[in-house]
Amino acid sequence: MAPPTAPLASTERQRIHADLDRVRADFRDLVAGAGPDDLRRSTRGTRWTNGQLLWHMAFGFLIVRRLLPLVRMFGRLPDGFSRAFAAMLDAATGPFHHVNFLGSVGGALVFRGPRLTRQLDHTISRLHRRLDAESAEALGRRMHFPLGWDPFFRDTMTLADVYAYGMQHYDFHRRQLTIEL
Repeated sequence: MAPPTAPLASTERQRIHADLDRVRADFRDLVAGAGPDDLRRSTRGTRWTNGQLLWHMAFGFLIVRRLLPLVRMFGRLPDGFSRAFAAMLDAATGPFHHVNFLGSVGGALVFRGPRLTRQLDHTISRLHRRLDAESAEALGRRMHFPLGWDPFFRDTMTLADVYAYGMQHYDFHRRQLTIEL
């Protein structure tokens, strides 16, 4: 079994809630203030446009929702199971990055403007509710992650780390936007 960790302090849970709310408000402002020229403009350090990167930033929170059940499951199994799973995913890093890029190109065609904001609002609301329902024991469960997939993945991450990952991913990409508000 994965080694136990200390329970998530109430202040840590509150910080995650506050960060989710901060992201929601910032994202609303970004989407509302971005004109067509802003959305077509290139970003800093990526091959995406601002519109595509906005979708990618929102999609990061959808990924968090999908990672949570994996951590809950693998966190109950012997450590070797998640280590093997992470190694398998790491072996597919090249195709993952290609799909990740194209997914944001396509996602931005479907999710933009108010629809994009509603998608993130809905996802963050679900994350808030789920975080409130997590036990301290569950938040301490951990699993191995594929290090080649994302610079913010660590060898092992707890469920609490996965909640916080969404904001790290968002803040990193937020600095790459070239939207003038």
